[in-house]
Amino acid sequence: MIERIRQPIVTVAGHVDHGKTSILDSFRGSSLQQEEAGGITQKISFTNYPREQILKMCPLIEKQGINLEIPGFLFIDTPGHAAFTNLRKRGGSLADLAIVVVSVKEGIKPQTAEVLQILKAHKTPFLIALNKIDSISGWKSHSTLRDSIEHQAMNVQDEFQEALLTFQGSLREHGFDSDLYYDVVDFTKKIAIVPCSAKTKEGIPELLFVLAGLSQKFLKERLKVSDVAKGVILEIKKEKTQEYVEAILYDGMLEEGDELGIASFDDLILSKIRALEEALPLSRKYKATKSANAATGVRLHLTNKTGILPGMPFETVNNNVAALRAQFKKEVSGALQLDKHGIIVKADSLGSLEALLILLKQEHIQVVKAGIGSISKIDVVSAKANMTINPLDAVIVGFNVEKEEDVESNAKIITNPVVYKLIEDLQAWRKEKQAEIEREKMLGLATIAKLEILPQYVFRNSNPAIFGVRVVAGHIKVGIPLIDENGKQIARVKSLQHEKASVEEGKEGQELAMALPGTTFDRQLKDVKYLYTDLADSHIKNFKKNKELLSASELQVIQEVMRIKKMA
Repeated sequence: MIERIRQPIVTVAGHVDHGKTSILDSFRGSSLQQEEAGGITQKISFTNYPREQILKMCPLIEKQGINLEIPGFLFIDTPGHAAFTNLRKRGGSLADLAIVVVSVKEGIKPQTAEVLQILKAHKTPFLIALNKIDSISGWKSHSTLRDSIEHQAMNVQDEFQEALLTFQGSLREHGFDSDLYYDVVDFTKKIAIVPCSAKTKEGIPELLFVLAGLSQKFLKERLKVSDVAKGVILEIKKEKTQEYVEAILYDGMLEEGDELGIASFDDLILSKIRALEEALPLSRKYKATKSANAATGVRLHLTNKTGILPGMPFETVNNNVAALRAQFKKEVSGALQLDKHGIIVKADSLGSLEALLILLKQEHIQVVKAGIGSISKIDVVSAKANMTINPLDAVIVGFNVEKEEDVESNAKIITNPVVYKLIEDLQAWRKEKQAEIEREKMLGLATIAKLEILPQYVFRNSNPAIFGVRVVAGHIKVGIPLIDENGKQIARVKSLQHEKASVEEGKEGQELAMALPGTTFDRQLKDVKYLYTDLADSHIKNFKKNKELLSASELQVIQEVMRIKKMA
């Protein structure tokens, strides 16, 4: 029996706006880019790309007398962020190959860097589509791409070479040697760069040519199909009354009526295929079918959809439920390497979650709990519990997820649909929080406050004197000693009231009623306009050392107290 090989699964990834979908449009001969929200890919989409289309779009293959054995490609168009490059299957990445699309004039952007990190982590082979060469002023197309590259006017040639060398230098910083595709001698040691333009279609045949060549030379063993159908859940979708699952089948054959074992965080989910649809070639539409062969995009109508999560692997069941349960448990727990302490992380799929954990680890950020789906009350409870362990971990980070409706936001929640922005936001919050903790530690030693006496609000003249004050700067606390503007010691604050309720402290801008024991208002304070917290010299010295933790108004109060103490 001849062993069947499947289509290579090719992820097309890169920074937003660098032309991923436009390059796929060039392959397909369609224009999906215009349909995307704001021209940016929102969710994963796949394209069944048959062998006939490769030969049609790339006459070079037949011209060179190459026997194309692969039955086509399954292209996956992903949003720019790395999480989508991280579609996983057991033993590595779901993608056999990746095309990283980079704009010739912009080079490696943060999202490109993320994609490269993930590809490197999973040892996924890739090539570079150096897109938008038509944006180089004066660029002229010739009969072949190599001719175009080598026969531009001197100034155009210089601009292209400078952009290319800069890009190669950046790639080297990420640990990859590269060269123009026709100069690469060993594709296992160097990354091939194919300059191209999705707009003019120049370089598109060459891109397919290199992709087909790499697939045939290096992937044949990996592309052999087994008897067991295996796949990955992409999305659970609802349309009117129907609910179905979109998935990628990467091995074997699926048939209507097959029983599937689907991984989850808890137990193995068992479900039968009630109806099966397969993605049509070069289209986003599906057709009903009785069976589908890997590699392809499928839509599954299942008997049991409870608890199915995006990114989870599935296999056909054949009297092996116990073995499959153990295998998936190991696989899912292996994807989530958690720490004893750390932040709480939520993401929209297993692949996203794993990618986010990889990138957080690279930034030395520990994670104690991770899950898929909306941010829930339980997540908030976990985050608040961290307040006592480490306030810097009292945060929930959500990638591409929402808060559940009844979740109160009294815990810090940071969400963003772009991984690098999410990590940046988290780092900025932690830096701010750290400064706040240090400031509170320092202010625990003493309190800075300047109070304006409100003489129209004297509620009691003495024993204790109770009167109104406005906090001009800093904050005032119960038990803090006060001096007047001449440096004379007055009393310690006995109690504070704000809007008729007792409070422990008053903040800048608030008006409060304050009680001072052993003080007679009309004798000691009638002619006094301001009161200050009594700061010891050691406190003043410490505050001056940590100026960056204080506000401008607090620094001003310290200057005034120093002046008063000199005069006194």
